[in-house]
Amino acid sequence: MNISLKQIITEDEIKHLWKMQICAFSDLLSKYKDFETNPGAESLEKVIQKYNQTWTKYYFILEGNTIVGAVRVIDKKDGSRKRISPIFIMKEFRGNGYAKRAIIELEKLYGSNKWSLDTILQEKGNIYLYEKLGYHQVGETEKINDLMDLVFFEKN
Repeated sequence: MNISLKQIITEDEIKHLWKMQICAFSDLLSKYKDFETNPGAESLEKVIQKYNQTWTKYYFILEGNTIVGAVRVIDKKDGSRKRISPIFIMKEFRGNGYAKRAIIELEKLYGSNKWSLDTILQEKGNIYLYEKLGYHQVGETEKINDLMDLVFFEKN
């Protein structure tokens, strides 16, 4: 498996990322109806606004030359925790370990300590992935609606 990260830097890449994000999160949006928090409900303008934050970088997740997903990293470089929000793998590529490998690659770039992320409590596969990578649950869960809750994780 040849996983790499390619930083997204052009307007066309941002548009492509946004289209992928809408597609990748559509099933979860349908299932949980979390229109305020789901990345699949974000407008292109919102993604561009995040992209323009000095502490945000977006990356395509590549298997060879094929884009299999994407990830956003928030790193304020002020000693606070780095944050993954969101990470996604396109439906046709899921179940191959790409998210795990992508997080390992991020840790090579940014260091392996002081990370945070959140995920849907009801999505046990996501929780399993993050725990396997050394993340542990912190704090209370946050009820988003009657269908879902968010759970928060940190590493180191």
